Amino acid sequence: MAESPDQLTVEPRTFRAAVFDLDGTLVDSETRSHESWRHVFRSRGIVPDDSLIRAFVGRRGIDVHELLRERVPGHDPAELMAASSAHFHAPHQPPLGPLAGAVELVRQIGAAGVPLALVTSAGRRYAEETLDELGVRQLFSVVVTAEDVTVGKPDPQGYLAAAGRLGVPPAACVVFEDAPAGVAAAKAAGMHCLAVATTHPPEDLAAADQVVPDLTKVTWPLAAD
Repeated sequence: MAESPDQLTVEPRTFRAAVFDLDGTLVDSETRSHESWRHVFRSRGIVPDDSLIRAFVGRRGIDVHELLRERVPGHDPAELMAASSAHFHAPHQPPLGPLAGAVELVRQIGAAGVPLALVTSAGRRYAEETLDELGVRQLFSVVVTAEDVTVGKPDPQGYLAAAGRLGVPPAACVVFEDAPAGVAAAKAAGMHCLAVATTHPPEDLAAADQVVPDLTKVTWPLAAD
């Protein structure tokens, strides 16, 4: 059952590794992503579908392509995706910033000597550059991106790959996620999942073991029953 206390102090089981999602969990990118998709839809005379845009969150480009093919007939999914990416990365866009508490928590975990992994549906170049911009790239010993899996979230493949590369059993990993697809992937991998309600309302994240408003509510060591 999900819970959202002001401060998490749960005992007695501790975790040997921490695995983070990127967009919407560490970096404040989803607002820009949503705005980019709305811009693309409106500019082509398509009524923006917020439920469809929310479904993109946490998914690989190939999966977004399939959703567009099914839900936006009469338009080239590849062209729509290219236009959205161009708007997202346009020179006028301000730098992406960290979400509240994210960098502090990553550094706290790293300082404790606990291995860290990133599992993202984004591409490797974007993931690496974003971690560099946040100043935490060196703390992540494992980075699993869209190029490293054959099936994306909500499939657990990415999270299982991260556990394997870390050399830590899935049950000893805690995952930090913001999207229903990511929560489903973490739970299917057999991992403890703490969700942050930064891009989705708490009720959409109820499958997680714990739900908090943001990562300022979390301290390390994190433990759970």
